[in-house]
Amino acid sequence: MRKKRPAARVVLLDRQNRIFMINAADPGDPTKAPWWEIPGGGIDAGETSAEAARREIVEETGITEFELGPCIWTQQCQFTFAGYFFDSEEWIHVAWCDGGEYNPTGLEYFEALAFRGARWWEIDELLASDEPVLPPRLREFLGPVAAGLLPEQPIDIS
Repeated sequence: MRKKRPAARVVLLDRQNRIFMINAADPGDPTKAPWWEIPGGGIDAGETSAEAARREIVEETGITEFELGPCIWTQQCQFTFAGYFFDSEEWIHVAWCDGGEYNPTGLEYFEALAFRGARWWEIDELLASDEPVLPPRLREFLGPVAAGLLPEQPIDIS
């Protein structure tokens, strides 16, 4: 099945300059290697990317106290997940918080099957790691954002 959808994602940073990443695996394809991803998902009808980003942070992390910043990146991506083919246009925001424990509050069925846990990564640790990440170019663009250097206009990281 093919799904074309807009989506919002979030680079969630804490005050210690760590990034929150969710560990996931495809419940429809056990041969696909697990990966680490930033929180995010589809934008509901009538929602802005900022509204969806706020909702996704709460649903996928359980963190409710945060400051949502601007959209810093965009990307067009295509992928398969749980037997579905996604053609996604994504708006990626930045947000800051005081940390928090992984306690998702509103996972969809396939997310609940896919998510294997989450953790805060030190930026340098993530940049040095060879663990698969989504978005694929996260490491390439993360450094300046973590240093507080936000682009004036969203950068296409497709």
